[in-house]
Amino acid sequence: MDCKFQTGDDIFECTQCGECCRGFGGTYVTPEDIKRISRFIKCDPDTFVPRFCDMSGSRPVLTLNKKGKCVFFDELCTIHEVKPYMCRAWPFIQTLVDHPENWEAMAGSCPGMKKGIPAEAIQRIAALEIKKLQSS
Repeated sequence: MDCKFQTGDDIFECTQCGECCRGFGGTYVTPEDIKRISRFIKCDPDTFVPRFCDMSGSRPVLTLNKKGKCVFFDELCTIHEVKPYMCRAWPFIQTLVDHPENWEAMAGSCPGMKKGIPAEAIQRIAALEIKKLQSS
């Protein structure tokens, strides 16, 4: 095991550049995300999806603004304190546990992701970060 890479902080540091806010494939929001964001922006949860989402099949995804980023991105994330699960998880997504080779491709568009990380470290850290997020 490479002792150099133990936690998510060792391989990722968000630069708040907004590249992940481009919504490639859409940022799905869960019912809990909708409740939390609605409280934060003082919006009726029943009107949240029609006002701030598009549908991808049966799942709501956050609408993109005119610049092609999340509707809640304006130089910085305006809902950072209550951002959706998908955003809180980035870049530690399940696909990295199964396919750590995806890290390098993802790092090509995310300046906060360090390149050249061993696959074993990516898998271990991604699984750890996913578990921490799910238990919080």
